[in-house]
Amino acid sequence: MHFFDYINQANADYIEQLYQRYQQDPRSLDAQWQAFFAGFEAGLARPANDKAAAAIGETPPPNSGDTAGLLTPLALEVADLVHSYRELGHFVALLDPLGHHRPDHPLLDLKQFGLADKDLDQRVAGQTGFLGATDGTLRDLLEKLRKTYCSNIGIEYMSITNKTQRQWLQQRMEPVLNQPVFSDEDSRAILDELVRAQGFEEYLGVKFQTQKRFSLEGAEALIPLLNTLVNDGAALGVEELVFGMAHRGRLNVLAHVLQKPYEVILAEFAGATVNDNEGDGDVKYHLGYSSDRVTANGRKIHLSLSFNPSHLELVNPVVVGAVRAKQNYMGDHALRVRVAPVLIHGDASFTGQGIVSETLNLSELPYYRTGGTIHIIVNNQVGFTTFPRQGRFTPYPTDVAKMIEAPIFHVNGDDPEACVHAARLAMAFRQEFHQDVLIDLWCYRRHGHNEVDEPSFTQPLMYKEISAHLRPRELYAAHLESQGKLHPGELDELKAELRQRLDQAQADTTSPAKPPFRAFGGAWSGLQRAGNDWSAKTSVTAEQLRTIGEQANRFPENFTPHPKIAALYARRCEMAAGRAPIDWGGAEMLSLGSLVLEGTPIRFVGQDTQRGTFSHRHAALRDYENGNKFVPLANLSDKQAPIIVVNTMLSELAVLAYEYGFSSADPRNLVLWEAQFGDFVNEAQPVIDQFIAAAESKWKKYSGLVLLLPHGYEGQGPEHSNAYLERFLSLCAEDNMQVVYPSLPSQYFHVLRRQIHRNFRKPLILMMPKALLRSSEEQFPGAASRLVELTEGTFQNVIDDPMTPAPGRVRRLLLCAGKVYFTLNKARLQEKLDDVAIVRIEQLYPFPQKELQQVLARYQAQEICWVQEESRNRGAWSFFLQRLTPLLPETAVLTYCGRDEAASPATGSYKLHEIEEQELVGAALELPRKPNASTPLATAVPTPARAAEQINR
Repeated sequence: MHFFDYINQANADYIEQLYQRYQQDPRSLDAQWQAFFAGFEAGLARPANDKAAAAIGETPPPNSGDTAGLLTPLALEVADLVHSYRELGHFVALLDPLGHHRPDHPLLDLKQFGLADKDLDQRVAGQTGFLGATDGTLRDLLEKLRKTYCSNIGIEYMSITNKTQRQWLQQRMEPVLNQPVFSDEDSRAILDELVRAQGFEEYLGVKFQTQKRFSLEGAEALIPLLNTLVNDGAALGVEELVFGMAHRGRLNVLAHVLQKPYEVILAEFAGATVNDNEGDGDVKYHLGYSSDRVTANGRKIHLSLSFNPSHLELVNPVVVGAVRAKQNYMGDHALRVRVAPVLIHGDASFTGQGIVSETLNLSELPYYRTGGTIHIIVNNQVGFTTFPRQGRFTPYPTDVAKMIEAPIFHVNGDDPEACVHAARLAMAFRQEFHQDVLIDLWCYRRHGHNEVDEPSFTQPLMYKEISAHLRPRELYAAHLESQGKLHPGELDELKAELRQRLDQAQADTTSPAKPPFRAFGGAWSGLQRAGNDWSAKTSVTAEQLRTIGEQANRFPENFTPHPKIAALYARRCEMAAGRAPIDWGGAEMLSLGSLVLEGTPIRFVGQDTQRGTFSHRHAALRDYENGNKFVPLANLSDKQAPIIVVNTMLSELAVLAYEYGFSSADPRNLVLWEAQFGDFVNEAQPVIDQFIAAAESKWKKYSGLVLLLPHGYEGQGPEHSNAYLERFLSLCAEDNMQVVYPSLPSQYFHVLRRQIHRNFRKPLILMMPKALLRSSEEQFPGAASRLVELTEGTFQNVIDDPMTPAPGRVRRLLLCAGKVYFTLNKARLQEKLDDVAIVRIEQLYPFPQKELQQVLARYQAQEICWVQEESRNRGAWSFFLQRLTPLLPETAVLTYCGRDEAASPATGSYKLHEIEEQELVGAALELPRKPNASTPLATAVPTPARAAEQINR
């Protein structure tokens, strides 16, 4: 369809020639052009002539002849004019409160349509397609088009390919010229909101002159805009709105949308905090809140504002993930109209931060749709100190969102009625079409980036204009006075009333009402904070496991599995019956299967997760003949809980943040996110730093999210070896999360079940041993599990040496985690060493002090060595050094065996990898050194004696 370019206004002459051909003989044109002109004439409610009527299957009007009802060239030109204003009018709309409007657009010049001033008084009624009332002349039509599309609202919607959506918008915009009449009551309500929004900021500015608040001043119209979403949303069936925003204007939104008491906010400014000895808290402009509101029409709606770190847009996928979970919890699966997300962005961050486009891309993907997000961009026309032209090359910050074909309302923030109108359209569109919609709120930032910043250093001209510019409150009050809706002096009365209310709140800050703590309400009912006991009963009966294996191995009639997959599931059936050793894929299937049969919903996502990067999972099968999908674990029983296994888009940051939001909103689900390779978690580090590791301490927000990170050194190079275990351990404190490096399928089975079978939730970071996931027991003897370990066992924080060496003979005790145990054990067996014990640390955090003390007491070894595959500055060595040392016997020496310090996670040479591994094992087991050993590694293992002496207690 490269030739199908009628939308391009530069081709108007060409289109007119085609249209004349269509009038003479519709079939002389391509079918697509026939359809276009047929649709054009259908929009005018009549065909051009009998030939055109026949082409679209209509009966020509009686006595029409070939020329009856023929559209004149003027009619075509005027219809083109209307289309152009719908498409391009936003470019010349009056959007900037500071008055820097753009000049007329050349493609809207009358000459582009073959028209001139002499045509202005010609009658064009009935031939325009415009839905607004006019006096029938071209002059009046132009005036009404400009009022509709070029005043204080500019709309981008003609690129939407859904004709029904375009027509829906036109039917709601054009008849009122995008300037609906507001009642006296509505107008005064808007003014009252502006008075409170502006007066609140001014009060804070006087009382707390040196404190940051990230004022909303210049964008006060955001408050009536948001409250319109609340009121209209409730009227249209929304039961809960979940807001996400950064710090700009957050305090104002908390006070005037979520109705957080003034007393509490002012107390926070005064430095009052509720000290409950749990967590570190956060600054006031990052805090969230929730409340129940009753709207003016008596509808109830729950509002929540998500806690947010300083990463300006990272909260976006967290919010939509939480909304999806809430919708599922409420049974709002089909239209998803009962819970809606509202995201408030900054103009610079919306364009500059990739998390925005990643989240937009999620919006229409299966298992990620939420029925549409309402996006509001607080367009300050400056980012910190950066002008828009320095931060983007496009006309609008919203241009990055055009990929999702959402309507975009650009609106002047000095016109609160236009903002309210845009909000009404946005909410109605979202509820009607269940898609995203954007509002670009053009405003300005009255102060600098914060109130102690001096903006005239970098924007002197802009801030001269701002200082001289009337405030939205005064502008709107004057507008209402001119309409007779407000009497002189009433504005001062409203301001005085607010001041009195704030003074009273300030007087009450000595004992402010504490907001209710709702961490364990709703979906979290029955759960609590973690205590001292983190264990759980996780064993499953043999009968239950056998049932899972048999049901998973039953495929639908006429379903042909891949022969290798059929054999794999047959083996898993044998595993579940106890007739074969259990591998990692089998243990996972049995663990997840047991949970869904117990009623636990499971959401398992990641890149290539259905098959598994290492071809070890095969959770979603494809028919070998027709490609149809079948998920065995979703078909175990009619009474089971749902399970979804999803291959996600190629994103770590947004997807992990989404899953974190989902898990934080509904703890009944087991939510798992798997990295394709463990090092890919690098791309999601902000989510880990600012939410997963710190949310409980900062905000008392909990999550049971599971991260599966394939990890292990196999000579696959720097980017496919290390899952950054050291980073996770460096973030561990205050029992904020669990870091586990399981070495056995049974351990994996139990740790997944443990996530659900406790009365609290903590994030679980799993270092998944890559080589073991796809291996057989022949490759790694002892690496498989037996059925009894699932039916009678539980998760072990520490696994003692299964070779059961005589404690009195053990001279050297090796402590390690993960796959390296099997490498060490293989060499130990080959060398027939009976004076070396190897103990696995399966849970690295919380630190298993009790279990390790028991191990150290049992062996009484004087040589204790920490062994790891990772280089010395990575892995768990630094973390364990400071925790192991106090536990050692006074005469014992702690040493390190592993690779030397390295800037890169691993070598890119497989040969060098093998040499390093041989030296690592040799040093750990004290085997004779080979004469050709590489010099660099010789200094790395073991730890030099001098360091060992320093560690010696």
